[in-house]
Amino acid sequence: MNNLSSPSQQYLNLPNQFYSHVTPTPLIQPQLLHLNTATANLINFDHSDDTNKQVLDHLCGNTLPNHIQPIAMVYAGHQFGHYVPQLGDGRAMLLGGVAHEGKYWELQLKGAGPTPYSRNSDGRAVLRSSIREYLCSAAMHGLGIPTTHALSLVGSSQPVYRETVETAAVVMRVAPSFIRFGSFEYFFYRGQADAVRTLADHVIQHHYPELEQQTNKYPAFLQQVVISTAKLMAHWQAVGFAHGVMNTDNMSILGLTLDYGPFGFLDEYNPGYICNHTDQTGRYAFDQQPDIGAWNLTRLAQALTPLMSMEEAKTALAIYPAHFASHYINLMCAKLGVAADKSAVPVIMQLLHIMQANHIDYTLFMRQLAHFNSATDALNAPLRDLFIDRDAFELWAHQYRALLQAQHSIDSIRAEQMNRVNPKYILRNYLAENAIVAARDHDDTSEIDKLMTLLQSPYDEHPEFEAYAAMPPDWAKHISVSCSS
Repeated sequence: MNNLSSPSQQYLNLPNQFYSHVTPTPLIQPQLLHLNTATANLINFDHSDDTNKQVLDHLCGNTLPNHIQPIAMVYAGHQFGHYVPQLGDGRAMLLGGVAHEGKYWELQLKGAGPTPYSRNSDGRAVLRSSIREYLCSAAMHGLGIPTTHALSLVGSSQPVYRETVETAAVVMRVAPSFIRFGSFEYFFYRGQADAVRTLADHVIQHHYPELEQQTNKYPAFLQQVVISTAKLMAHWQAVGFAHGVMNTDNMSILGLTLDYGPFGFLDEYNPGYICNHTDQTGRYAFDQQPDIGAWNLTRLAQALTPLMSMEEAKTALAIYPAHFASHYINLMCAKLGVAADKSAVPVIMQLLHIMQANHIDYTLFMRQLAHFNSATDALNAPLRDLFIDRDAFELWAHQYRALLQAQHSIDSIRAEQMNRVNPKYILRNYLAENAIVAARDHDDTSEIDKLMTLLQSPYDEHPEFEAYAAMPPDWAKHISVSCSS
């Protein structure tokens, strides 16, 4: 399996209370549906012969080199605000990791069969959700947002029983670490302070080595997680991404977007957007994500209190609002093509207000805003005509023009800069659904191919795929996404 044949296993060096040894369940008639060459290059995986049966069997867990010892990680978590004392990898198995160009990457099979943490489930993932995760991890990476990666998508005719009968799939996931906030909660709530310390030391050693010699390394570690989480939340809000299940067991200790379930990108700008139809209270609505990020960090800080005082934990948490706000404002200013300055904040907030009131497509408008003419009102008619309330747009355009002129902005330079930060293509739900239907019902992976091309370079024009940047069709409003996978 190329360089994957002899992975190291950092996590296996921890005591066995952190995981359980597992064995993948063979997948019936596996078929390689797609291989992400960008991820392959990231980990130095030789994909020159992706038709090799041994490679295919390794990618879905049907066979593995004898020295590989797959494990399932144990963790707990607050799910929709309620603590669940034991969760763990119910359908994921960690194989080990590989080093390439000074970076370490762990390899994980998702959907390879039951583990001790499957809670009477089959440990399988369905093709539908596997395609969504495979595509969205590539989309987030293309957008420059920290994320886990997917190397391969393997399908099968094997039936899997959810709300209906579906077919199984296995995704090989890649990340520097799959440790979660809930990994620390599991041991804290069991009163195992030594295990909390052991896990913190492990994360610091492998991912924050610059902190090892500090006398206050644990509060410094928490601060790093607070900052990376604040930045991640800002990225999500700026691009219009809703995660859907921000439980603490889905929060990465490294600030990565982790566990793609019922996610969604905004179509029209709706801050109250709920992408998960099982989230009936809207706890994880789009506009709640920054606050939920802070709430989850508080749960992590609590789990780390055996290693620091309450005051140290509070001090670390207190930096979250400023880091989120500054990073979000910087991102939004870049999207508007203006220098980051306090004077830009009212312009940003007013734009979001009128976009919500006029049901404006978030991604399309931000991309088209690059064409705004700061000198001639008449040339902005295409933008103005997107709004039901054209007077509201004109008032905002006056503010925006004044800001551009105050900053001595040059339209041509601004347009070029804006097109580098406002994507033309995002993974809209209907595009993912089209790819799922084609692969599931017609054994056609061409839509996956096309989307991977677009999502890996979402700021490029791709004129041959112009239709993929259009307004979503009416039927897209009725797509329902849940946690079931």
